[in-house]
Amino acid sequence: MAELSTLARPYAKAVFEVAVNTGDLDGWSNQLSLAAAVSQAEKVKNILNSPSLTSTEQATKFNDVCGEETSASTQNFIKVLAENKRIPLLPEIVKLFEQFKSNREKSVDVEVASVFELDDAIQEKLNTALSRKLEREVNLHTAIDKELIGGVIIRAADIVIDGSIRGRLAKLAENMNA
Repeated sequence: MAELSTLARPYAKAVFEVAVNTGDLDGWSNQLSLAAAVSQAEKVKNILNSPSLTSTEQATKFNDVCGEETSASTQNFIKVLAENKRIPLLPEIVKLFEQFKSNREKSVDVEVASVFELDDAIQEKLNTALSRKLEREVNLHTAIDKELIGGVIIRAADIVIDGSIRGRLAKLAENMNA
């Protein structure tokens, strides 16, 4: 959703700059992911939507739930989000943060769905070809999707390569109906 991205972007950029300046991209990534997961819990959503709590109380309760898993800097970031009523944006902030991190590290996460398990040789060839094509280090993740019939679907950021039989049949049906 474009609106959420627009609202989350300044926070993601700010926290990314802090992470770069402190040299702790992975630490911030882990802590933000934890905070995003906590923000999606039903009990936490109820706390965040409670009109009887001030933003300071919401931030305190949220940080209490996260416990010692988050640093003082992350807790301060949560306080800023609470003051601006932006804690529900944490999943989108994490998504943008991870994109900034991947761009900086010149890496990209690639999801490959196939109808069967890909052996190591095929994964290595795919990894090499995608690294060359995308000009980035590729972090390959495979998944099995029995509905594909055959072939693979590759997702890398905003690029989708549908080489599945199901996709080809859908394209054929679309062309026949046109």
